[in-house]
Formats: sequence, structure tokens, C-alpha cells
Amino acid sequence: MAPGTRLAFTSDPVTMIAVPADPGYTLVKLANGVHSLHSLQYRETFHPVIGPVAEAQALYIRQIQLQERLKRHQGEFVIWDVGLGAAANVLTVLRETREISCSIRLLSFDHTVEPLQFALLHGQSLGYLVGYEEKLKCFIRDGGLSFSDLQQTVNWELHVADFPTLLKQDSAEQFSKPHAVMFDAFSPATNPTMWTLPLFTDLFKLLDPSRPCVLPTYSRSTMLRVTLLLAGFFVGAGHATGEKEETTIAANTIELIKEPLDRRWLQRVRRSTSAEPLREGIYRQSALSALAWDELQNHPQFL
Repeated sequence: MAPGTRLAFTSDPVTMIAVPADPGYTLVKLANGVHSLHSLQYRETFHPVIGPVAEAQALYIRQIQLQERLKRHQGEFVIWDVGLGAAANVLTVLRETREISCSIRLLSFDHTVEPLQFALLHGQSLGYLVGYEEKLKCFIRDGGLSFSDLQQTVNWELHVADFPTLLKQDSAEQFSKPHAVMFDAFSPATNPTMWTLPLFTDLFKLLDPSRPCVLPTYSRSTMLRVTLLLAGFFVGAGHATGEKEETTIAANTIELIKEPLDRRWLQRVRRSTSAEPLREGIYRQSALSALAWDELQNHPQFL
């Protein structure tokens, strides 16, 4: 057991989970009565306002028509889960696709499994972990898991590392190429290294150009959308979730974007005071540079 951890009993007195002595997370009840986690370090609540399951359903299932895509898909469907957190996105996807005859490969990335360890101690309150507790314990212990559930076959990999650094390693080329990327990092203000132009450029380069891939995320910021475009993605307006009237959806093919950003949006970008991408892991806001403006105008989406 790693230094600074303690053993916590679950409802099964024989099973113990190693969690940090100071976990750094609290359980919070949202306004709609749903429970979620709050990070004391980042001062951010996981899936605020509508809760973990509702947000995952809106962003990563309905918006990308995941169930319909799986029904049509032949072979293994690959999903990258960037920001494992307390596994709400993955478990919601698995629960809502288990009656579809499909094979899913999941690659979960995070720099720690502490939120998931903490969530397992509060599974009944959170709700979405119920029924997956033993699988999650094996997943954490073994760094991966394979199982079948109803008509669904799942291969789930765990990658605990600094994601921006990981993408630059030669080994990243060996990752299974995704059909979908669930991007759910903490906000740029508190976690800027996960929202830089170099990161999204590296991510785009790892996609298979012949494999249509969609990347939805909760932010609708102009800075993010410019960043995704300059990284090579096509970008559009995404579905509303909770208090957000819009989110963002990106893809390596325009056919996966229902509401692509147009030249009217491009003109608004030029007037924005917060449009220039982050080029390093330091958060700041600034107007679009002349270089970025020239690159945007020449993006295939606006030609």
C-alpha cells in the first residue's frame, strides 16, 4: 500500500479499499437532490447542476447518438475516456448500452484513481456505481478489466499518467484509435495544462484519419473552440446540459457535426477578448493573435 493511504471498509466487511488518508474529496448534494463529488484541491464539483448521470447521458450518449452508432457498427468500438474521475461517464455509457450486441474497448486516462476510490466508499449515495462495485475494485487493482454484460462485451484499460506528457510518448501510437473521445477534464482556469493547443494537436495526430471520431466536451468557450479548430478538428455547437445553453462537439470529419460553427461565429471571434489558445499550461485570457486569425480563416470548415 502506498504511503499516506489508509484502509477503508466497504459494506462487505471482508473487502477493503486503499484510499488516501486525506482523500481531498467531499460528497455534495446538488440542487436537484443528486449526489456528486467535490475536489478540495481544484475547488470544482464533478458534473455540477444536473449530476453525473444526466450530464453523461446528454453529452456522451444522446448527443453523439452512441446507441445508434453501436447498433450499426461492425467490430470493436473504441472510446477514449479522458478524465476518468469517479467513472460516471464510463459507467453511464456501459449501463445504457448493455442491451446492444456490441464490443466496446475503453481507454480511461487520469493522473490518479483517488476520486474513484473515494466514490466507491459512497456508492449508495452516488447511485451510478451500484452493480459495478466489484468490477471497479478489480479495475483499480489490475489496471484493466474485461467482462461481458447481457449482450455487451467490454475491454477496459486504465492509464494513470500525466495525459499531456503521455500523448507525446512513442507508446501513445500503440493506443487503439478511438471512434469517440469523452473529454472531461477540470476547467482551464484550474487545470490549464489539459486545454492547451499542443495537447489537442497531439490528440488529433493520434486519430486515424479513416476512422470518423467525435469529441464532445462540456465547455462552450471561444478559446476552446479556436483551440480545437487550430488543432485540426471540425467544430460545432453541442447540446445544452444543465445551466449551459450550449456545449462543444468536435470531430475529424465534418459529417459528424450537426451545427458547425460558421463565418458569422468567426467574425465574433475576432472581437472576443478571450479567444487566443493556451500554448502552455498557464491560464490567461487574450484576444486572438494575427497568426491565429490567419490560420482560422484558412481552416477547411470556413472555406
